[in-house]
Amino acid sequence: MNRRNFLHLAALTSAGSVSLPFTSTHAIGRESANMRSAAARELNTEVCILGAGLGGLATALAVCRNGMRAILTEQTNWIGGQITQQGVPPDEHQWIETHGAPASYRQYRNRVRAYYKNNYPLTESAKARSNLNPGNGSVSKICHEPQVGIAVLTEMLLPYLSSGQLTLLLEFKARKADTAADQVKNVEVASMDGSQVYDIQAKYFVDATECGDLLPLTGTEYVTGTESKKDTGELHAPPVPRPQNNQAFTLCFAMDYQEGIDNTIDKPSTFEKWKKYVPKLTPNWSGPLLDLSYSNPRDLKPKELGFDPRGNHLPGRLNLWNYRRLIHKDNFRPGFYQSDITIVNWPQNDYMLGNLIDVSDKEFDATVNNARELNRSFFYWLQTQVPRADGGQGWKGLRLRGDVLGTHDGMAKYPYIREARRIKAEFTVLEEHVGAQNRILVAGEKEGQRAASFKDAVGVGYYHIDLHPSNEGDNYIDFASLPFQIPLGALIPQRMNNLFPANKNIGTTHITNGCYRLHPVEWSIGEAVGLLLVFAERNQTTPRQIRNDQRKLVDFQSFIQKQGIEIVWNGI
Repeated sequence: MNRRNFLHLAALTSAGSVSLPFTSTHAIGRESANMRSAAARELNTEVCILGAGLGGLATALAVCRNGMRAILTEQTNWIGGQITQQGVPPDEHQWIETHGAPASYRQYRNRVRAYYKNNYPLTESAKARSNLNPGNGSVSKICHEPQVGIAVLTEMLLPYLSSGQLTLLLEFKARKADTAADQVKNVEVASMDGSQVYDIQAKYFVDATECGDLLPLTGTEYVTGTESKKDTGELHAPPVPRPQNNQAFTLCFAMDYQEGIDNTIDKPSTFEKWKKYVPKLTPNWSGPLLDLSYSNPRDLKPKELGFDPRGNHLPGRLNLWNYRRLIHKDNFRPGFYQSDITIVNWPQNDYMLGNLIDVSDKEFDATVNNARELNRSFFYWLQTQVPRADGGQGWKGLRLRGDVLGTHDGMAKYPYIREARRIKAEFTVLEEHVGAQNRILVAGEKEGQRAASFKDAVGVGYYHIDLHPSNEGDNYIDFASLPFQIPLGALIPQRMNNLFPANKNIGTTHITNGCYRLHPVEWSIGEAVGLLLVFAERNQTTPRQIRNDQRKLVDFQSFIQKQGIEIVWNGI
């Protein structure tokens, strides 16, 4: 077979560069017509993992370090999911430096810092910081470049790739599956250019795709969108279900700033449309989308933001430039960077006018391209019309940085998708389990101070419940949650016996997805799934039996804790 599709991650060098081919950003979901005529070749493995985001990578690392063989596929040509191909710096909780995530996730973070210290010309003060934040972005304690993420993740995978224990198929997408007796027998994957097709046979299949792609292909029962209060009893659930109501996605983009240079792009044909556009949401949005005023997620009142690409502090306002900044030039030798580099994943480029779940590839691509046009209009507005503190308008020196994201146009390779298909699981996490206000109502004042305790816990996590505006007109839904556990029951489908979720497709609701969808939790889910399969194999049992047999469950929890998994919150 073509070695390129197995090992796209070549050319990792000690100087810190990662040379990777990249596909057209306009081919995100498209399948070539000649796919249908390509003959499938068989591949056999123990674990087949679809999707090389953080959940899929954590699954692969867990099974491989415990001696199992795996095939890992990825639709794009970058591993890392939201942290790389989608350009989203880590969204994490305040305890992340010491606890509240698997040891392997914290190892990833430590390796990122070491990579900068070993390869980049940091200032002495930056190099001395144990908790170095390369971008000094306010959203995360470790804002870093996607390609550094790829370098570190590749380094973690390389021993298994080299030994042949792990096979990595980049630019491959699942297109059909065969099932029998509640088991997935095989999954057919095809290269995005249609030249190669493989029929993968495995004992276990893991759906770590961004949208839960394997669920409809295998007939696995799932839900989408918003459940009703009657369905779930959740405090913030609406009165009626809306299965097509999903959170907005964002096509992130990267930019820097060149003082004194005019980088103004041609005026986009859709600019006037987007300049006038006011989101039709309930409750109302604060005004035009292309503005520095937006609806504060916590109370939905208008809130003023600021923008200055020189990184200046703006009294009383968040400077959006600093929010998801990947590189802060002041961390590096003077003159090495002429500008900071930042990622635009802001209220103004959340795309609310389309849905990416349960749509055709053609509709998926068209909707993402519409988001691309919104981005270009927003970028042009920043270059020419955004209000400045000095009374002027626009920053002509802004420049799109496609090289940062591995694309020609500065946009991410894949949209940042906040909500996917979700399995109908043995156990579904509800707001009453993790929502601070809902906990008080169902468990009393004292119990309202902590999340529900799950006897089948296989991980922990924390983030506030953060739902972005939806494609069917909901404004932000954002409220307090509590440090929570990940229950094993949410990782096991009600019927299918050898298919497991490892991304945003676990047994949550529309509401609880809002705190289970972030970087360290996705990694935790993937690692728990990988160790579940290892334990099942070693003990000649099934994942379902492990959860439902108390002795096996306790033994499994002991096993994963020895591998660096936290299952309870300490000190909270």
